[in-house]
Amino acid sequence: MKITFWGVRGSIPVCGKEFIKYGGSTTCVEVSQENFSPIVIDSGTGIRDIGKKYVKERVKKINMLFTHQHWDHVLGFPFFLPVYENVEINVMGCSYSTDDVREIIAKTMQPPGFPVKFEEIEAKFTFSSVCMDGCDIGNIKVYPIEISHPNGGLGYRFEHKGKKFVFLTDNELGYSHYGSRKYEEYVDFCYGADLLVHDADYTEKEYVLRKTWGHSTWQMALKLAIDSKAKQLGLFHHNQDRTDKEIDKIESECRKAAKGKVKVFACAQRQTIDL
Repeated sequence: MKITFWGVRGSIPVCGKEFIKYGGSTTCVEVSQENFSPIVIDSGTGIRDIGKKYVKERVKKINMLFTHQHWDHVLGFPFFLPVYENVEINVMGCSYSTDDVREIIAKTMQPPGFPVKFEEIEAKFTFSSVCMDGCDIGNIKVYPIEISHPNGGLGYRFEHKGKKFVFLTDNELGYSHYGSRKYEEYVDFCYGADLLVHDADYTEKEYVLRKTWGHSTWQMALKLAIDSKAKQLGLFHHNQDRTDKEIDKIESECRKAAKGKVKVFACAQRQTIDL
């Protein structure tokens, strides 16, 4: 199982020399496996680059999972080139959102916001929700969990050949939003993860002013990683104003605070991890 980050930024895409190292594209993560179609999580602006890759490689079947319907997680969908090709796309997730999963992506192509309607694109779509008991995508078992975020959403655990990857972006551990789980349930869900990627948008000082906005501090993410005995923690959903130097500093502080109990790194665009 290989995880590639195509977009790691939160809220809005950014560009400039101060954002080169970690990238400025919003949430898009790829989970790939040999001999099976890839899984794409969310369609933030990072999906544009992976789409060009799939067209070049002539990928004909794609699985898509969505965590929730906020702009930064869906606004790249109209620019995902495979949707204009003869490709089969299976879309899943977000069964706890206010809209069903088809509407989440169809709304990104509604006029006057975009000139091409969803009904006019060439790709063949199938839509389904993710069973709370888990489902199989190729050889990977996928389990969902409700995240603590305004308007709801889902996080995911991917299991393959004894390895576990947990993805919990936009998950506020310091406040319980409607439909969220208890902290102990997140610990159980993440327990023993080989890689936990978690929202770490805020510093503690910022969180004082932004509590209830739907995001965690890096300290909250680290506590979850340690309590769940995760092997690696990837800090994710970097604040839109956070420069490379500032992310480097947070990564360094988090590593010191971890005291060797978990390997810590800040997720970077185009970074790949093999599990």
